[in-house]
Amino acid sequence: MSASTPPTPRDARTPEPTGAPTPEGAPKPTPGTAHAPAPAAATPEATSATAQEAAPATTRATAQEAAPTATPEATAEGAHARETLPTLLVKIFGKDRPGITAGLFDTLAAYSVDVIDIEQVVTRGRIVLCALVTAPPTGLEGDLRATVHSWAESVKLQAEIISGRGDNRPRGLGRSLVTVLGHPLTAESTAAIAACITGTGGNIDRIFRLAKYPVTAVEFAVSGTETEPLRTALATEAHALGVDVAVVSAGLHRRAQRLVVMDVDSTLIQDEVIELFAAHAGCEEEVAAVTTAAMRGELDFEESLHARVALLKGLDVSSVDKVRTEVRLTPGARTLIRTLKRLGYQVGVVSGGFTQVTDDLKERLGLDFAHANTLEIVDGKLTGKVTGEIVDRAGKARLLRRFAAEAGVPLEQTVAIGDGANDLDMLNAAGLGVAFNAKPMVREAAHTAVNVPFLDTVLYLLGITREEVEAADMHLDHD
Repeated sequence: MSASTPPTPRDARTPEPTGAPTPEGAPKPTPGTAHAPAPAAATPEATSATAQEAAPATTRATAQEAAPTATPEATAEGAHARETLPTLLVKIFGKDRPGITAGLFDTLAAYSVDVIDIEQVVTRGRIVLCALVTAPPTGLEGDLRATVHSWAESVKLQAEIISGRGDNRPRGLGRSLVTVLGHPLTAESTAAIAACITGTGGNIDRIFRLAKYPVTAVEFAVSGTETEPLRTALATEAHALGVDVAVVSAGLHRRAQRLVVMDVDSTLIQDEVIELFAAHAGCEEEVAAVTTAAMRGELDFEESLHARVALLKGLDVSSVDKVRTEVRLTPGARTLIRTLKRLGYQVGVVSGGFTQVTDDLKERLGLDFAHANTLEIVDGKLTGKVTGEIVDRAGKARLLRRFAAEAGVPLEQTVAIGDGANDLDMLNAAGLGVAFNAKPMVREAAHTAVNVPFLDTVLYLLGITREEVEAADMHLDHD
């Protein structure tokens, strides 16, 4: 079962009357307050604690500093005690409504239990709420079970209570996040992805939906296997299934990626800029043939660039403004950039195209960095040449490093997005390289691939949900 929303406490909502009977001998619930057990007779430990509370702060601090540090043996004993502690797993499920979480814990509070873990999900209006709590005092477990079941029945829910010991078992070494994009996401592909994860020795700890449109995106939290072999296995499976799968190591660094650099032609925009110029020069077919061969890696990029630009010789400079108006952004491009900027990312583009277009895109989209080749213009005409350093495959990787240094972002915290062979060095140099609707050789070499026509799906690879994107847009509209 995938969750439509992350576990969220509902105690802020107005709780419903529980209707649960109070067990004999348990403290009587007081409306609007938490239940607490009757005061016990003062013990030496309690007297000591009271004395500490009454002592001056400086005295308490001195005593704490003088206290012995826990030894490894004591730590191990504590861990063993937690593992053998009697616990109850309380599961509530049924139709969602306000007050369920508050009602359950209001009922449990009468038995002086401690909360160890909570997990709650809601899918299409149906709630599953799990609470792991310590067992009640001796002799009260039967009453607790009866009371919880009675409360659940009174609010038309079902309850299941399982006795056990300790907390959740520790997760296995090697933790990864697997993002699956489907358009649609079928049961067959989901089964195959899950089986593949299990086949590598991994365990699926949690599944969470990131988006329901324009694609279905779900995230699997996986433990027990290393990221690289998992990525390799899933890449092969994903290609056969026709879905997109991204595998990244779990950890803080995922949220710390703070620079995104992308290619322009057929990535940020739907067009190849040189082909737009070629259409005005009347040599579109000739240029397109060379472009296609270059993107497949069959021709040296610099040679192909000079050959294509030479065909533009004599084109009037007025064509620059015309091409700028003809450029079509890829669906989701504005959303991607706008969301990244709100999150504090810096965003740049590198292109084997031309500054006459990328500079305009930088201004329109609020980009932080932009670098491309420059068409030489003399006396209002294109000369058929480019000026300055050529931005080729190696040049894009150099520019990624330069942008990262200027932004103060470690290279492993960068994301690169591209579609062609001349993007490969940049994709492999980045912390996360995304092949976007790329050629086969690029998809195979990149860290991950996205094969749907929506650029903002890259946000899901960063763990950003569709709801978060839309909430940010709504907040901006209200400002």
